[in-house]
Amino acid sequence: MPVRLSLLFTNVSHGFVHFLMMLFPTVVLALEREWGMGYSELIGLMFTGQILFGIGALPAGWLADRWSSAGMMVVFLIGAGVAAVLAGLADTPFWLGAGIALMGLFASIYHPVGIPWLIRVALHRGRALGANGVYGAFGFALAPVVAGGLSDLMSWRAAFILPGAVSILLGSALLVLWRRGAIADPRVDAHPIAEVPAESMRRAFVLLTIAMVCAGIVGHTLFLVMPKLVAEGISGYASGIGSVGAMVAVAYLLSGFSGLAGGRLADRYAPGRVYVLAIAAFALLLYAAGMASGLVLVAVALSSAVLNGLYPAAENLLLARFSPARWRATAFGVRSMLTLGSSAASVPLSAFMYERFGGFSALLMLLGTSAAVAALAAQLLPAGTTASAHDAASLQPEAKARPASS
Repeated sequence: MPVRLSLLFTNVSHGFVHFLMMLFPTVVLALEREWGMGYSELIGLMFTGQILFGIGALPAGWLADRWSSAGMMVVFLIGAGVAAVLAGLADTPFWLGAGIALMGLFASIYHPVGIPWLIRVALHRGRALGANGVYGAFGFALAPVVAGGLSDLMSWRAAFILPGAVSILLGSALLVLWRRGAIADPRVDAHPIAEVPAESMRRAFVLLTIAMVCAGIVGHTLFLVMPKLVAEGISGYASGIGSVGAMVAVAYLLSGFSGLAGGRLADRYAPGRVYVLAIAAFALLLYAAGMASGLVLVAVALSSAVLNGLYPAAENLLLARFSPARWRATAFGVRSMLTLGSSAASVPLSAFMYERFGGFSALLMLLGTSAAVAALAAQLLPAGTTASAHDAASLQPEAKARPASS
């Protein structure tokens, strides 16, 4: 039961982190009318929060390694909830931006803490990571629906305050269960991952960092431009924000469910091989999208967004293997800081490429090249160290006798 509760909280929290961070892009539509400000000016209020979402990951991971994963998750849920409530009570753009920034800072805790916590307690790690991705996808998809509904039925303030209150309640429940010992919060892996030689670990961490940053930029940029890309692709066939939103939401959800398949593949086969093949296929679809137009472009672009969910489970397993267990949350903090920080370039990059080339074709080709670089870097990972699918098998004598696959 403690393990199941731990997995439940880390999964629900994954949904909440993306849910909370995606509320504002929809709330902006209501604020344009109420505050009489332009979209560009309002959306800029997210900038500091996005920066802190990346920067805060490293100290969050370090604190989890030195203190407690469950404790840091309590801080995340309660802190982000309080920040959301404060954002909902703001009466000026400055204080709204401050609330969103504080929300980004607390939200930065999840990825370097929640994912290593899951890896530490789960038996079927790939499957657990795949399920975790589904919760994250639901957070992405539900945020615009809930924010838009609450803004219409009550006010834009309710779109922050009510989800914030739920987050506080969830964090309080976790605090009580943690204090009572009903939550699994081990300091070591329940099912140890095979050790990797230090030299191979250093080389692998550099290569994997290159792959993760390149793949992260691709994923964030693709999701950022997807609504506009779909709107242009279906013009003449369908219209309305609702149609665009529905298609993008379906792609988000399917991306999460493709993560389930990716997790099972990473459990069954070598995570390194799954990662390389998934990223390479992602690159090919992006190149195809760059050469397409109209409805074909929309179909291929949405397919690439779905495929984007196939590799994260394998990526997380590789990072866990190539980082010392006692500093795993810190390593995930470095990853989050680099990938989330570099993804901030998605906004100016997509704006420049769209303006310069009059569409998304050049941008999609560039993203395809970035994905290809990620696949190449992953292919160069040390041979024989991405070992086996089911990490728990390394505990069995017969598994130890078999050579690792790469």
